[in-house]
Amino acid sequence: MATNEMKMKQDGHTLLEVLVVLVVMGIISALAGPNVLHAYARVQLETVTQQIASELRLARQLARTHRVQVAVTFDASRETIETRYQNGTTAHHHYQYGNTGVMVDEPSAGPEILFHPNGKYATATTIWLRNKQGDVQRMTVGITGRVRVK
Repeated sequence: MATNEMKMKQDGHTLLEVLVVLVVMGIISALAGPNVLHAYARVQLETVTQQIASELRLARQLARTHRVQVAVTFDASRETIETRYQNGTTAHHHYQYGNTGVMVDEPSAGPEILFHPNGKYATATTIWLRNKQGDVQRMTVGITGRVRVK
């Protein structure tokens, strides 16, 4: 008789139990959703900030290595940054930060940052980056060409 009772027992869930689980998961998702979106926006801001800092550090290194002035130009309307050699119109690199939800203010010293061949002089400036949630990052380029993210 024990074997017949074991065969009759089923491990299933009722429709009500499934619906309760789905409702609870929906409530948790609704509460966590805004936090996840805000965290994603912060990560995007930090990523774009690090990418721009890398572009600026690369420009400084290119100026030292090739012994030419290197300019980094910020174009807010196209949401791009272009690194080019000053001895001609040769563009070395083009970075587009559009579609990331990050806004980059024009650098305080103007849209162009110039790195000199000796590697010890650059256009000193401050660059502010912000996302739609109000998070802000600040980046500075010192007169020595050193790039700092704060």
